[in-house]
Parts: sequence; structure tokens; C-alpha cells
Amino acid sequence: MTSLIPDDQLLKKIFTTSKTIAMVGVSSLKKEENPSFIKRRPSTIVMKYLQEFGYKVIPVNPTSEGKQLFGETIVGSLKDITVPVDIVNVFRPSTETPEIAKLATEIKTRVFWLQYGIQNMEAENISNSANIIYVANRCIKQEYQRLFLKMNPVFPALKN
Repeated sequence: MTSLIPDDQLLKKIFTTSKTIAMVGVSSLKKEENPSFIKRRPSTIVMKYLQEFGYKVIPVNPTSEGKQLFGETIVGSLKDITVPVDIVNVFRPSTETPEIAKLATEIKTRVFWLQYGIQNMEAENISNSANIIYVANRCIKQEYQRLFLKMNPVFPALKN
């Protein structure tokens, strides 16, 4: 159904018709870490950014289940989400993406989006066979900025 590099029209349609994003692999704070460190992790920067542009972002991280991050409760698995999910955005190693893609098909997401450096042929096949749009090796935040804001900073400072 899709390719690794969807055209801009498809990306714009994804962004304008989506409301809820499940973000798999959102960083959590380890006990020994300074709490300000969490704000500098790519996944949390992307989460906060998307929230600022009106998306509901549901963080998914089994090691932080039940904790709060930017006003959202972290869930342990995609299966724990009780609302429809438009995009499953993944911050996990490529080798883990086939299992995540299977879960994404179970929750009937429309888009399976893998961040920079992440791609997997099996995950692509799983997505395509379920008619899920597959995007890989692209930053969802940077694509949004490029298409709608005409700017390209990698990681602007987060507000407190």
C-alpha cells in the first residue's frame, strides 16, 4: 500500500486526518537520573512537540506503566489503549518492530511510523498486508515542521 518514503500529499493527509498517536518507546526516567534529563530525550521532545500542535499522544513503555508524562498516563502496551489510535509512532530498535506492527494491526491503527534509523521489511509486510500505511526512517516531528511550518530545527528547547 505504501513505500518507505511516502509523498508529501500522503504525509499531509496523515497529519490532517489524525488526532491520536501512540508513541512506543517513550523514554522514562530512571531512579538515578536528574528529572530535567527526560526533557532532552528525542522521544519526549517529539511527544511534547506533537501535543503542542493538538495531537493526543499516548506514551507506551512497559517499564514506566502508570507513571505520568506531559499529562498523559504511560501504558504498558498498545493493547492497553482504550481509544482509537490513528498513528503508532515507534522509538524502538528495528528488530522489535515486527511484534509492534502485529500489535498495531490488532488495534487497527491507520499508520505505522518508524523514527529515524528504524526500518524493517517484516514490519513493512505486516503493515501492508493489513492496509496500514508504513513510514520508516523518518522523524514525525521534522516531517510535520517541514510540511506545515516551513522550518527545520532538529530539537527546539522545550518549555517548562
